[in-house]
Amino acid sequence: MMIDYDRHVRRGHPVVFGLIVFFAIIEGAIASWLAARYSSHHNFPSTAVRDRNGFLAFTSWWTVLFGICYIGLFLHSASTGSVLTSVGSHGLFLFVTWVFWTAGAASITAALGGGNNCSKIGFTLAYCNQLNALEGFAWVVWIFVTIALLVVLLRGCASTRRGDGLRGQLVTV
Repeated sequence: MMIDYDRHVRRGHPVVFGLIVFFAIIEGAIASWLAARYSSHHNFPSTAVRDRNGFLAFTSWWTVLFGICYIGLFLHSASTGSVLTSVGSHGLFLFVTWVFWTAGAASITAALGGGNNCSKIGFTLAYCNQLNALEGFAWVVWIFVTIALLVVLLRGCASTRRGDGLRGQLVTV
């Protein structure tokens, strides 16, 4: 007996993608604010932190733009949609986005040495709390993107088993 996950996917997709977009907006705002400060004051802790912050700004706004598009497309035509609402399209977007977030979160973590205790740090670190928030929200978005990617991979297996391949939709009815 097959379990029908369509109802859960119909409810869960907008929620998970909405959370991804929400936290990516927060991350993008922090990263963009830091980039503006670094550009005007030249007080970045290192070029590694500055450059990784810029990459996280790009990754955040990439995620917001395409995440909103995928929410809209899914809500418009989840089961009768086009190739843009297919398992393959979701899988490609989420895989590329997952690679971006993995690289961004890991690299900012490495550049910051795993985060800082701003109240007990032995040196002046401009925007210490914002950098910790940047690192934390990067990992939060990475977790949500990972969950979404795993669900899409499972739905891809179901789509392939029913004969639709990767062109099949995330939900059937």
